[in-house]
Amino acid sequence: MLSHTSHTLCGVDMASHKILGGKVRIYRRPESSVWQCATYLEGKERRVSTKTDSLSTAKDFAEDWYLDLRGKKAAGLLKVEKTFRDAAKLFEREYLINTAGERNPRYVQDHFARLRNYLLPFFGDTPVREVTSGLVQNYRTMRSAAEDGGKKPSRSTLHHETVTIRQVMKVALRHGWIDHLPDFSMPYRSSTKITHRAWFSPEEYRQLYTATRERVKQAQGQSRQWAVEQLHDYILFMANTGLRPDEANRLEYRDVAFDEDEDSGERILLIDVRGKRGVGYCKSTSGAVHPFERLIKRNRPKPTDLVFPADHKKQFHRILVETGLKTDRQGNRRSSYSLRHTYICLRLMEGADIYQIAKNCRTSVEMIEKYYAAHISNSISAAAINVRRPVRSKSHSPTYDEMNAHRG
Repeated sequence: MLSHTSHTLCGVDMASHKILGGKVRIYRRPESSVWQCATYLEGKERRVSTKTDSLSTAKDFAEDWYLDLRGKKAAGLLKVEKTFRDAAKLFEREYLINTAGERNPRYVQDHFARLRNYLLPFFGDTPVREVTSGLVQNYRTMRSAAEDGGKKPSRSTLHHETVTIRQVMKVALRHGWIDHLPDFSMPYRSSTKITHRAWFSPEEYRQLYTATRERVKQAQGQSRQWAVEQLHDYILFMANTGLRPDEANRLEYRDVAFDEDEDSGERILLIDVRGKRGVGYCKSTSGAVHPFERLIKRNRPKPTDLVFPADHKKQFHRILVETGLKTDRQGNRRSSYSLRHTYICLRLMEGADIYQIAKNCRTSVEMIEKYYAAHISNSISAAAINVRRPVRSKSHSPTYDEMNAHRG
């Protein structure tokens, strides 16, 4: 006799059937055709996949599975399996201690937030041995389904959540709770065509800072003067340092020092950068010096004050719309991150060494080649590529008799 109830997982209703007097529950996860079965035994929720989409076959499987568990319990062979929740708790403890000072605190807390908000409600009581590739894909499908007209998570968001799942499962692997990691790759993946990141060409960059400079003139004596001046210097500073927006948001005045470049003799800024990978270093172009001097004069800061205490997102978006620069010719939307891309692209176009750019921007040569390859053409020496060696004329190969003629 089957009884039908309704079960909710992560806000999604699932049909549920009870057998053996309610001791075993058979259910299907969202967007999955395969039946699962679960029971509570020895103080623990136990689950397993029936690996079938037939309810009658799933019922037979669940009965055999439950009776087998009862037999193991009577023989004292029933082991308490570690769950995803157990692995997650251990991951949080280990990750917090082992990454102290090496990972940005925000990056660490993002992992914990994903676990708390999304992963534990779905995987929490599942034994780690049952976290399979199929179950991970069921989770992605559930997350991607539109719920109550809400916004679907982006591919990047799902990727970050998969990374967190992988980190938790690695903990289970290290402690011998599982024998191998499941395949976490995304099935049915769309084309991996590389799209170049939105940046400002030299003409567009000139158009942008000219527009913000005009706004500074128009805002003199008005309440918005400070905000407009800050935005203008923010744009110039970012495009001449290559900092990421989050790095600029954490930048304090004591992190920036004036320096003189030994090779060019120009005055530049030497910056201690605190970002997602800890502390790095950056040498600006000379174009960042005057904006930073204006920031000091305008704000009269303490060493621990933030260089950019205000969020310029809305103001920056507004100026991009007004100047028609919100999207590039491929339709890619520009943001404050585009100023970093502009810095890298302009350096490449001027023939700077790609390794030095990568080092100064705290990234890899591979990343620059992947996302900025379209702008490397001007940094390649055509003379070195198109070098032509003189063609050597084919000489006559002497015969055996000619080589030994002098011995005559």
